[in-house]
Amino acid sequence: MAEPRTVVVTGASRGLGLASAAHLYHRGWRVVAAMRSVDAGLQRLRERTGAAPGDARLVGVALDLTETSSIERAATQILEVTGAPDALVHNAGISAAGMVEETPIALWERMFATNLFGPVALTKALLPAMRGAGRGRIVLVSSEAGVRGMPATAPYSAVKGAVERWGESMAGEVAPFGIGVTVLIAGTYETDIITDAGTTDTRDLDGPYARLHRTIDRRGRLLVGRAARPPERFVGGLAAALEDTSAYARHPVGSDARMLLLANGIIPTRVMHHMTRLLLGIPRRGSLRPE
Repeated sequence: MAEPRTVVVTGASRGLGLASAAHLYHRGWRVVAAMRSVDAGLQRLRERTGAAPGDARLVGVALDLTETSSIERAATQILEVTGAPDALVHNAGISAAGMVEETPIALWERMFATNLFGPVALTKALLPAMRGAGRGRIVLVSSEAGVRGMPATAPYSAVKGAVERWGESMAGEVAPFGIGVTVLIAGTYETDIITDAGTTDTRDLDGPYARLHRTIDRRGRLLVGRAARPPERFVGGLAAALEDTSAYARHPVGSDARMLLLANGIIPTRVMHHMTRLLLGIPRRGSLRPE
């Protein structure tokens, strides 16, 4: 029998990463689950998959994307255990809620370290082996916030937009070596980011943006509650992306993501901005100026 294909999934201990790692294991992949807390994460994956301790198709790797030494150790372990991976799925990430004026620079730095700089470093460490093998798929999980800049989520929107531009750029560089890149625009799923457990909250609810926070929070939760789906609804889109054969691909995963991409492609930017303002209940321009 042929050796199973190997996929590295970051952020595999919870949310979309956990669901994705379990699904790909069931589809016959050898899954390298990269996460901060290996013991706890592997236990969750074994419960989801039924894999026994020592199963060669389920390997845990410690990875902290904010620490260079951790990334280097993880890359070394991945290459020692599996050689060049057939696929690398960048799913790990953090989110934040708060206006630009309210968000500390330290949080911006941590956001970019976790969601962009760390994934870039891990990819750079694995690319030589993937080039040598002449194959591979790199999947970057973006979100609707990367398509349109959303109020009260500037760091998250900014970093997801940067992830998309990185993927587009890299696709042109690695395609001649047999490596492809796919960007997935994830819709709304029931993860820690949605429930606030994975979101850093810097909002000042009594400050100058209090009026905006009240309506954005109320309407945002209502919209999310209607649109959110279990993470298991995401995994089919990821599995399909791993079969992409083009040099670069960009797919929405979820009906809300598909609708946003369609609207963003045909509706003028000015109108989209106005529609977002109305949807979230943001006062019109100039209405909160001091008397």
